[in-house]
Amino acid sequence: MARAAEPRENTADGEDPDSAAGADGTALELLVHGVGGTTPEKMLDDPRTVRITGDGTAAVFRRIDDADAESRPGDHRGKPVPEAYVWCNLTSGNGSRALWLLLLPFMVVNLAHWMRPTTHGRRRTVRLYGLLVRLTGLTLTVLLVAAACEVALDLTAWQCAGTRACAEDHSWLGFLSPDVSGGGWWSQPGRRLALASLVPAALTGLLWYLSHRTWSTYESHEPLHRTPGTEEEAEHTALSRPGFWYGRRLVARLRAAHTAAGFLTIAAAVGTSAARHDRGPGGPALLEVLGWLLNTTLVAGAAVTVWVVCRRGRTEHRLDRELDRALVRRLPMASVAVWVLALLYAGWSRPEWHSERRLPGDMTFGGIVLVQSLLVVALGVVAHTLYRSRPHARTAMRGLAGPAVAMLACALGGVMSGGVAQRVADWLNGTGDTAVLGPPVLLTWQASVIPPLLIVVVLLVAWLTRRTTVLRRREMPAVEREYGLAARSHKPGRPRNADGAGGKDTPAPSDDDPERRDRARTRRIARTRALAALTDRAPRIVGVVCAAALLLGVGALLGATTTGKTPGAAARGTHPFVEGAADTAQALGSWLIGLGFLLFVTWGRRAYKDASARRTIGILWDVGTFWPRAAHPFAPPCYAERAVPDLTWRMETWTRATGGRLVLSGHSQGSVLAAAAAWQLSPSVRKRIALLTYGSPLERLYGRWFPAHFGPHALGSLHREVDCWRNLYRLTDPIGGPVRLPGDHGPQVDAEPFRDPLAYGRTRAHPLPAPILGHSEYQADPAFARERRRLLDRIGPEVPGQRGTG
Repeated sequence: MARAAEPRENTADGEDPDSAAGADGTALELLVHGVGGTTPEKMLDDPRTVRITGDGTAAVFRRIDDADAESRPGDHRGKPVPEAYVWCNLTSGNGSRALWLLLLPFMVVNLAHWMRPTTHGRRRTVRLYGLLVRLTGLTLTVLLVAAACEVALDLTAWQCAGTRACAEDHSWLGFLSPDVSGGGWWSQPGRRLALASLVPAALTGLLWYLSHRTWSTYESHEPLHRTPGTEEEAEHTALSRPGFWYGRRLVARLRAAHTAAGFLTIAAAVGTSAARHDRGPGGPALLEVLGWLLNTTLVAGAAVTVWVVCRRGRTEHRLDRELDRALVRRLPMASVAVWVLALLYAGWSRPEWHSERRLPGDMTFGGIVLVQSLLVVALGVVAHTLYRSRPHARTAMRGLAGPAVAMLACALGGVMSGGVAQRVADWLNGTGDTAVLGPPVLLTWQASVIPPLLIVVVLLVAWLTRRTTVLRRREMPAVEREYGLAARSHKPGRPRNADGAGGKDTPAPSDDDPERRDRARTRRIARTRALAALTDRAPRIVGVVCAAALLLGVGALLGATTTGKTPGAAARGTHPFVEGAADTAQALGSWLIGLGFLLFVTWGRRAYKDASARRTIGILWDVGTFWPRAAHPFAPPCYAERAVPDLTWRMETWTRATGGRLVLSGHSQGSVLAAAAAWQLSPSVRKRIALLTYGSPLERLYGRWFPAHFGPHALGSLHREVDCWRNLYRLTDPIGGPVRLPGDHGPQVDAEPFRDPLAYGRTRAHPLPAPILGHSEYQADPAFARERRRLLDRIGPEVPGQRGTG
């Protein structure tokens, strides 16, 4: 079937579409690197490279000798012209990336949105799933701001500044203390709270700023303008929809709502404390009325904020350039106005008001934990309903991955909140003579459940260790067969036991015995394969940890609510073993959560100064920020909303202008970007693209954890719509794996596993021991060039090649 005529365009390099490049069939290999990043010099294996298109953040590079390859097609007959798309600066650039550590819970809850199970129809249930995740994200914002209020307002301004000993130990708080300053203007509790509220307000403003700036820097690039040919094509997967990689409208709405939620939380922490005092006996009637008006305004603002979050989800079927400007501007400004009114109300002179004990934070944190638990349970019910409509055995946790990850996000938020509160309380207490009461009881209970959770983790590690040992033993015969060692495993005159060791009358081999060295080599290869196979058991680990975290969290909430005391105090008078266990859990949990906070701050500081540490954090963002911000606007930015349009524009313009062949070659996370870009191409161009993936997590990670977008139905449609696709992997690779398409499609896509290492022992080709490569250096294998050549032979400059059967 002849290719349809395409409109004439100029190439990015100024070539004419009727140049000899199209006639002679110039081939292009567009390389996309994986996690951790690299340099164009390493990707192209040449120290001399030139940027073809792009900027300092993401760009396409070529070798200097290939810069004008389209004008010299005869120089590249039989081999493709390599191009490298480098996108690592999107996730591991300057030192400001260290601030993204603060956004870790937001990133995790955003992942839960995309883990929706595959379903057919049930649009209302799908929308309900997204709504529940967005509400869970909103509770995380409230939790983080409430933790900042706990530190600044309760621990510092209320408890420490209101205690003479603590204020004297921390001289910078002296002007806030009535005992130290002699009753200065700032010494009244309401004014202290109003001043301290600047800290959580600054945090909320920082989150808004990061979200706004990162959107302008990373995600404001519009994708290629196109219209789906048919409704059926658009429904193969949401990744093929025109507006999937442009979520400006939703992010702006959510940013406004979460910013408003942050300022309303601060206003509630300041204003309700003063209103509670004014409702007491002898309070002025005017202030009591103002307190009720403030509380009513807070409730109305919270209702509007929740309505904005619930009102609209993502728009993917079209490129939505609209922006709800009135809402985006007015809602945050209105919340700031409510906060200012709360400051003025709390700052009213109340000479008879004195700070006693702690602010009622238990009710606030208890309410947040209760709402989060109910949302996670409801999300689990909805996810299970969706999974039952279209079950698949490879789906992670039988469709409950999204609720489990949402629970993990809530747990991370709780640990961060409790960690900073506990650490600041310990710091303010100093030697213990300052009489600061400490954080709310619920945070102490949450810290106390960390040791039991660690016991669960230790048991899981022990199970994984045993499982790895079993898998290693099973893999050893397979390794021997693969390298032709089975015939050497038994020699005449050397009787063997069932475990392969020599008989009881056979002397043990010496250290220079070749068979002993062979067994050690076999053991190393088998152990590497066994460790790589543990990736497939990640759903079980996450499921057990999240279930334990949910149960322990509910237990902590019940314990704090029913007793009103810390675990150690609640256990007084019971069995000595129970008392000891409670005291140990409380002390150890407090120490661990404080240590975790210190490690968190230390690592963030190191990442700010050290580029290598920043690259390590960048690997985490490479995996976690592939998806657009659909559930939380304060999550780190989605680099794919820049990378996918970059790749799509490059492939569309080059193929239309030259008529040449193109192999889209993606390694690791780069293969995910390549698949997403291929889905965004117009059908006529997609049919002229060959896809080569290696070390790819498309099915092993993305297909299992994100089945609605990378499940068998979606990957099968990609195989049908691109001209040809080949997937390469190794058994020693812990990330990449086969695509596992059903039926006869699987052998067409998945090649036989690459041998790793290339040689078992020393050979003429490998006089030194060949390394076990695992996830890296796929191109070093001679089979890689053969597979790439096969793809080039199957596609032509004008007529798509016929599919093979193997």
